Amino acid sequence: MFFDSHCHLDRIDLDDFDNDFNQLLKTIEQDDVTRMLCIGVNLESFDAMHQCIAAYEHIFCTAGVHPDYEEVREPSVEELCKLAQHDKVVAIGETGLDYFHQSGDLDWQRNRFVIHIEAARECGLPLVIHTRDAREDTLALLRQHRAQEVGGVLHCFTEDWDMARAAIELDFYISISGIVTFHQAQNVRDMAQQIPLERLLIETDAPWLSPAPYRGKTNHPGRVKLVAEKLAEIRGESLETIARTTFQNANTLFGLS
Repeated sequence: MFFDSHCHLDRIDLDDFDNDFNQLLKTIEQDDVTRMLCIGVNLESFDAMHQCIAAYEHIFCTAGVHPDYEEVREPSVEELCKLAQHDKVVAIGETGLDYFHQSGDLDWQRNRFVIHIEAARECGLPLVIHTRDAREDTLALLRQHRAQEVGGVLHCFTEDWDMARAAIELDFYISISGIVTFHQAQNVRDMAQQIPLERLLIETDAPWLSPAPYRGKTNHPGRVKLVAEKLAEIRGESLETIARTTFQNANTLFGLS
């Protein structure tokens, strides 16, 4: 069994699945993916995203505003906590800092990040963190606003082991995506080898970042198995161990039985 800890089911183009969401889910199930977390990226799309997955017992979701989305409605602690009361919502995010895609005065991004951390602490849910080229500020804000009280996950992690280790010390998990299969991503493979098994998650970030040999094609959660296979290979562990432990880790983090 596999748990895709980060995907965007509501954003997958259904053209390859007879324009049928249930056909997409059947394809995913063929690869033994039995749980998925569908990630919220803005307030405007939350209702549609939640309705997309509400009827399925094995799919959960988050509430948050992505750091790359500048021209969207800003969240408040109160609104995020209100969304968190919806059935299926198990985390706050995705949130964080992205200095790769954004530049200039990024106070708005840091302020938004703090709102999410405070909301997570207020409603007692873990955080789903997006961080890119913002190592020092990400860790500083997590520490300053006591994010370790709720923990969470640094998703699609491509930074170095030093940052991963610092995040783990703050009670965070590290999630590895299909990037680990990319030829030029040796740095990700080197870092992924060092993550303690009890702090490891796997994800697709579908519909993006499809792993080799499907790179460049639309991704879906069924391909999280390829991420697990690459991790098993580089870590010298069995696929069964990676699958079982990451499944358990995701359930623990998101408070699922």
